[in-house]
Amino acid sequence: MFLEDCVVLENNKISDSYYLLKLKGEKSISSAKPGQFYMLQCKNESTLLRRPISLHYINKEKQIIEFYYEVKGKGTNEFKNIKPGENINLQGPLGTGFNTDIENKNIVIIGGGMGMAPMKFLTEALSPKNNVTFICGGRNKESMNILDNFNLENIKTIITTDDGSLGIKGNVTIPLLETLKNKNIYKIYTCGPQIMMKHIMNIAKKNNILCEVSLEERMGCGVGACVGCSILTKEGMKKVCKDGPVFDSKIIIND
Repeated sequence: MFLEDCVVLENNKISDSYYLLKLKGEKSISSAKPGQFYMLQCKNESTLLRRPISLHYINKEKQIIEFYYEVKGKGTNEFKNIKPGENINLQGPLGTGFNTDIENKNIVIIGGGMGMAPMKFLTEALSPKNNVTFICGGRNKESMNILDNFNLENIKTIITTDDGSLGIKGNVTIPLLETLKNKNIYKIYTCGPQIMMKHIMNIAKKNNILCEVSLEERMGCGVGACVGCSILTKEGMKKVCKDGPVFDSKIIIND
């Protein structure tokens, strides 16, 4: 984990209240894994606590770190006004990431809503050595604008939207169930709304498929000290910031 001042390269609106922030980093990039997060310091320090933002992508060669974030509070409202050339302080990488140490498997990656955030880094980490199907869901066509920032070459990509303005009308479980009929899937990775992941975990369990889920909880410190993000699991209390945010779905209480 590092503390580092990073220069803002870009900070662009993608759709509605969603933004893509690109920074020039150094120390905080080398050990980052898909599924981890960073604590970003508010520009004017108007809020005491840093804001946890999921890692969208790392380009280690060019030392660029990307965050896809939603403006929904005082802290992220500050982030959207940061201009190229300004600095922002990062703390990270933090938490556990997805396990990407697998090869020659059929994999399904599912991102819904803001759960698309960690999926760029994950798809690029898994696709060179595995057969990846990427299912992405959102409210409408505009919510899929972030896909323009993905490299989806050689990845089967299926889009679902609630209003049917792009891809399949409905939720991500429709193409997931269809995919399971046609392929022997080794593992599912998912991040998104709680209700979406609840259904995906049930499908994975019913079909005896490994499943990793990335959870979101309100965080204070981001390093396991304040216990503000504690959840009850089948293995006792866990801290989402330190023990997660990625967990094996088998330990998640999904009643």
